[in-house]
Amino acid sequence: MRLVPDVAPETVETVAFCGHCGTRPRWPAVAMAPSRVCESCGLGLLLEADSESAPREGDAFMVLDGALSICAVSSAAEKLLATREIDAVHRHLTELLVPADAEPQARENLGVAVTWAARGDNTSQTATVRPANIFGVRLRARIASCGPPRAALIVLD
Repeated sequence: MRLVPDVAPETVETVAFCGHCGTRPRWPAVAMAPSRVCESCGLGLLLEADSESAPREGDAFMVLDGALSICAVSSAAEKLLATREIDAVHRHLTELLVPADAEPQARENLGVAVTWAARGDNTSQTATVRPANIFGVRLRARIASCGPPRAALIVLD
């Protein structure tokens, strides 16, 4: 069960972005674009997210489905996580990114936040994470919903 607010939530602007380079096209929505493929890099599909959560060009980010399986990795995230998108797609989130906190609750929060975002929950959350194969590195992750199709977006700062 979830608490339903008494007042209508604030309307947040939705923006389109490329799932590979993060470029925001000239069109405000994916439905208005002549193609779902990014005009800038020609590699990524155009997705939508709220303007506060959507990545910008050059940001490191990942797109995941509800099973915590990686669907897309930005070019900046490839460099940051020392992987290639082709090697990361269809792998579980924890093969590339894990909570930086050792507490069990932190592991649950990351998985829960990604699952809720993939279901379309419009609440943006943050978590502290690290690359799965590197200790001592801590990154701030912003977790939000994106689509179509409905998915979770993790932007790494």
